[in-house]
Parts: sequence; C-alpha cells; structure tokens
Amino acid sequence: MVGTANNFRMRHAFSVVNGEQEVGLNSAPPSNAGSEYGGFEFTREDVYALLNERMRYKNKFNYKERCENMMDYIKRLRLCIKWFQELEGSYLYEQEKLQNALDFAESRCAEMDLIMKNKEEELNLIIVELRKSLASLQDKLCKEESEKLAVMDSLAREKEARLTVEKSQASLSEELRKIQGELQSANQRITSVSDMYKLLQEYNSSLQLYNSKLQTDLDTAHESVKRGEKEKAAMVENLSNLGGQYMSLQDQFNSCKASVDDVAKQKDALVKEVASVRAELQQVREDRDQLQLQVQTLTAEVVNCEELVVKSNELKERCVSQGNQLKTLQDQLDAAQNKLRVSDLFAFEAKTEFEEQKKLICELQNRLEDAELKIVEGETLRKKLHNTILELKGNIRVFCRVRPLLPEDSPGADGKDVSYPTTTEALGRGIDLTQNGQKYSFTFDKVFMPDSTQEDVFVEISQLVQSALDGYKVCIFAYGQTGSGKTYTMMGKPGNPSQKGLIPRSLEQIFQTRQSLQSQGWKYEMQVSMLEIYNETIRDLLSTKDSSRTEYGSNGKQYAIKHDANGNTLVSDLTVVDVCSTREVSFLLDQASNSRSVGKTQMNEQSSRSHFVFTLRISGYNENTEQQVQGVLNLIDLAGSERLSKSGSTGDRLRETQAINKSLSSLSDVIFSLAKKEDHVPFRNSKLTYLLQPCLGGDSKTLMFVNISPDHSSLGESLCSLRFASRVNACEIGIPRRQANMRSFDSRLSLG
Repeated sequence: MVGTANNFRMRHAFSVVNGEQEVGLNSAPPSNAGSEYGGFEFTREDVYALLNERMRYKNKFNYKERCENMMDYIKRLRLCIKWFQELEGSYLYEQEKLQNALDFAESRCAEMDLIMKNKEEELNLIIVELRKSLASLQDKLCKEESEKLAVMDSLAREKEARLTVEKSQASLSEELRKIQGELQSANQRITSVSDMYKLLQEYNSSLQLYNSKLQTDLDTAHESVKRGEKEKAAMVENLSNLGGQYMSLQDQFNSCKASVDDVAKQKDALVKEVASVRAELQQVREDRDQLQLQVQTLTAEVVNCEELVVKSNELKERCVSQGNQLKTLQDQLDAAQNKLRVSDLFAFEAKTEFEEQKKLICELQNRLEDAELKIVEGETLRKKLHNTILELKGNIRVFCRVRPLLPEDSPGADGKDVSYPTTTEALGRGIDLTQNGQKYSFTFDKVFMPDSTQEDVFVEISQLVQSALDGYKVCIFAYGQTGSGKTYTMMGKPGNPSQKGLIPRSLEQIFQTRQSLQSQGWKYEMQVSMLEIYNETIRDLLSTKDSSRTEYGSNGKQYAIKHDANGNTLVSDLTVVDVCSTREVSFLLDQASNSRSVGKTQMNEQSSRSHFVFTLRISGYNENTEQQVQGVLNLIDLAGSERLSKSGSTGDRLRETQAINKSLSSLSDVIFSLAKKEDHVPFRNSKLTYLLQPCLGGDSKTLMFVNISPDHSSLGESLCSLRFASRVNACEIGIPRRQANMRSFDSRLSLG
C-alpha cells in the first residue's frame, strides 16, 4: 500500500542490521521524503500477508526467476522494516513528548505538594501551639478558680473554726485548771498509797519471816515426833505427859495458821487496791497527754489560718492578673482562627489544583502506556521479521557473553580492556577489545555484558528453543577458552535455582509448552542422550555399567557416527532414555555431570576436558489435524581452548589439551571452508566436526555462544575467540527446514 510521505522520526530498530540506540529527547525528527523507497504505509494484514506469502514459480529450475523473486521479496521485507522503523520512531517521539510533559507535570505537582505541605505544617504547628497554650491557660484558670473557691471555703471554715477554737480554748483552759487540781490531789493520794504500800510490804516481809520460823518449828516438831515414835517403846511411859504438851502446841499451830491466812487475805486486798489506783493514775496521765495534743493542734491551726489569709490575698491578685492574660490570649486565638480560615481557603485551592494535575498525570500515563504497548507490538513484529530474514539468509547466529571479573583473576585487572560501544548501530551488539594500544571492534547478533543474568541470556534464545517443538532441528553450542564461563552458561551453578543454565531452562520451557499444547490436541514423546568426546573418543554418559573406560569409550564399546539420507546423525550403541518430566532430565543431567571428564589446570580449578553433547529428540502428533512433527534440540558445551604455557598441563592433562586443541582447530578449518564456500568441507577431520555436520552444513537453526574472559592475561585468547566467532557469523549453512507430516521415523535418537 502506497501512502503519502510521512515525516516520521527515524530509529534503527533491527539489532542485527543497524544496531540499536535510543535517540535523544530533544532531537528533531528527520524527514524521509527523499529516501529510496518513498513514503509507504502498511497495515497489520499487509504485514502478516507478506510474512505468510509463499513463493510460486512457473518453472522450478529457473533459478534466475527464483533469485529475482527472492530479491523482490527481501526488498519488500526491507521496505516493511523501513516503515516499521519510521513508525516506531514516531511512537518514540510521541512517547518522549509525553514523558517530558509527564515529568514537568510531576515536578510541578511535587513542588505544589511540597509548598502546600510546608504551609500546612506551619499552620498546623501554629494551631497546635495556640491550642496547647489555650488549653494550658484554661486549665490554669480552672485550677485557680477551684483553688480560689477552696480558699474562700477554707477561709470561712477557718473563721468558724477560730471562733469554736477560742470557745473550746476557754473551756479547755478551765478544764485544764480543774484537771491540774485533780492531778495534784491524785498525786497526793498516790504518795499516800505508795507509803501505805511500803508499810504493807514491810508487814508482809515480817509475816513471811514469822511463817518461816513457824515452818522451822514445825519441822523440828516433826523430827521430834519421829524421834518420839522411834523412842515410843522407851517413851510410852512419858506419852501421857507429852500428850498435853502436844495438844497445846497443836492449838498454837492452828492459831498461827489462821493468822497467816488473815494476813494473806489482807495482802490480796491491798494489791487489788494498788492496781486500781495505778489504773486511775494511768488514765489521768493519758487524759493529760490528749489535752496537751489538742492545745498544740489548736495553736498550729491558728498559725495556718493566718497563713491562709495571706495566701488568699495573693490568690486574689493572681486571679486579676491571669484574667488580663486570658483576655489577651483570647484576642490572639481569634487572630489565629482568622489566619486558619485563610490558610484553609488557600489549601483548598491548592488541593483542587493538585487534583487537576493528578488527573492530567493519569491521562499522560495512560497515553504513555498505550505508546509503550504499541512499541512492544512493533518490537515483537520486528523480531519476527528479523528471524525471517536470518532464516532466509541461512547464517549461523552468534551471541557473545563476557563473564565478570573473578577474585582469582590477575591482580590489578579492572576489565577496561573490554568495552562496549554506544553508537546506534552497535548498541547491544558491538564489543571492543584493546590489546597493546590497538583497538579491535566486533559486531555480533547479541552481546551480553558481565552484569547479564542467566535469565537475560535465556530470554534471547527462548524462541529458538521453541522451534524444536515446532519440528525444527536446533543446535546451540558454547565456544571459548578454558575458564571463560561456557559450562556456567550451559549448565549453570548446581543448587542455585536463580543461576540455572540454558540446558535446564530450555527443558523447563519445553515441558511447560508441551503441557499447554495438550489442550490443542498435541501429544509429544521425548528421548534424551548424552555423550562426551574425550581424546577423540566417544563416551556414553548415561551408561549404567560401572566397568572402567577403555580407549574405545566406556564399557569397551566402539561408538560409530552415521548419517542417513534425511540428514540425521546416528550414534550406534548410544544409550537413549525416554523422559516425561523435567525431574527425570535433571536426574540424568546430574548423572552425566558426575561422569564427565574434568581436571585441574593452572587456568581453571575444574576444567572440562571433553566436549559435552546433550540431545533431545522430540516427536509430536496432533490428534485433531493428524499432523506429525519431529524436532531435535542439541545443546553442546565445548571444551575450552588453552595454551600450554598458561595451563601448565603435563601427562594426561597434556594429552587432553592436545586433543581438545586439535578438535577445535578442525572446527576452525570447517568454518573457514564454509565461509569461503569451498566444495570440500573437512567434516571428517575430527569426531566433533563429524558429529556437528548437520548443524554446520545442513538445514538446522544454529546458534553459537562465544564466551570470553575480561582478564588482561587472557586478551590473546579472547581476541582469537572473537575473530573465530566473526567468521562463524559470516557462514551461510542453508535455510532451516521444518520436519512435518512424517508418519514414521527411526526410534533411535540422532543428533539431527
């Protein structure tokens, strides 16, 4: 569709063709009125029709016509891409204008919000201070009024109490005089009672002496009676005489005993009388103490009354002064309330303006989201067009990944030897390497900087992995020197889900997509094999036998590589395992990792000493459409190239290094032959190149990761790796072909 010329802003959208860089915000949109293609417009239907267009030829063998049609198709694709670039530029220009307006509105809104908040805080502080002062003054006033009332009440009570105290004082003074007289008489009685008590004590002591004397007499009488009884026989004669004496003595004893009892009774009566006198004396003393305390309290109350009178006069004066202060504060409060009304009015105006600015910001954000959505759609379509062009060109895609600096790298390394250009054509695709003051520039399909995560890397290849489910042969292999991060890129870090490599992530995506496609009638069967090429010998990493490895591989088997007529590669006697879930494949990957040959060198603590090849064969069948597809996913971790002067390899490590360098050299020879389009390509020079023949010279979608180290001591190897990757990127291997509608296929797993 031909339309009028549009002055769209240009943005080079294709990262493969022209690079990628954002244009400055203030740059004006250039015109394309005089461009090669003029002004064209495409609709979505035109674009999809162009993508789904199939070539029709009158004569199959008229290659000139086919070439002209292909050139015309590519020219239309470029025209469509040009239009998308201009359209995307216009979207970006509009987005930048909207972003500028949004930023300006947000800044103005933020300023207004800040001013309003500051004024609101100031007014709030003033109001809070005034309210606090008003509350404190009101509290003080209430307290002082209550104190004043209390003082007046207490003053009245004190006056009444003073009168009563004076009356009670007069009566108490009279009572005191009476009590003092009674006290004197009681004291006289006490002295007389005490004298009498002394006499009674003396009389009691004399009675006790007399009683003791009688007791001694009684004892002597008993003794005499005893003697008399003993001498009864002798004194029988004198008994009659002594009987009269005994009776008289008995009468005397009874009379003495009666007199002692009378004295005891008199003593008890006197003791009781003394106790009662003492109790009366104690009561008189307590009454005297209470009267003295009452006199002291009354005198203290009189003094307090005099002090309260003084305080009441002071409080009256303070009430008058605080009443004046309250009037002034009331005036200040009225003025503050007026200011508060004005500030509320200003705040309401600012709030309405803020709401308007907020609505404007929301509108600008919606427009910005719409523009971003259009950009995303355009970017998706651009990627699809880009993939279509790459498939038509048949080139091997090359991604470059630079690992971050490690603590064990050479001291003083800062990574400045490797830089990344920021021009429009090279942004995200270019890499510069400086050695001995000379700068070398390279451009690839994608360059990942050291801060790129495993997720960032996988996002770029996810569509390529998806192609295996669609029936394509896909091959992804990692190349680079030892210690550059190839195994980390492909396998990741065990035990850390966020650092999983491309192989685990690819398998997760395939099984997830397989699950989602079941609703559309698709059923898939998958088979896995894993092998390594160690010293030009194929080893089966999934072999269940534990016998020692021989020169022919594990368990003494000699594995042979064969290619069939359909371009598939078969490895004889290789273990093939049917898998149904990611967990099963993860178990097999762990088993293969434990069986893989690794060793320690001066350049790497755990260096891979073999080429690792993971193959997933996919067979799908749609019950609704009866369509059958066969895809193959090959993920390869090549052993790292190394120099003997740096690795310090000896013995077995030396032989391994020689075998690795020889196979990588053969791979380089194959790439050179493909780049020069020679008739003979030396695939059979090594087991590695012969195994990769369908990926390098067939109808496979092939991607190479070139991993490099930013360490200064590795610049030579990094430069060689980048040069080799540039040659690989220039190779044309043919257009990928989808394997579909094939009913039967060999169940033996092949490399594709």
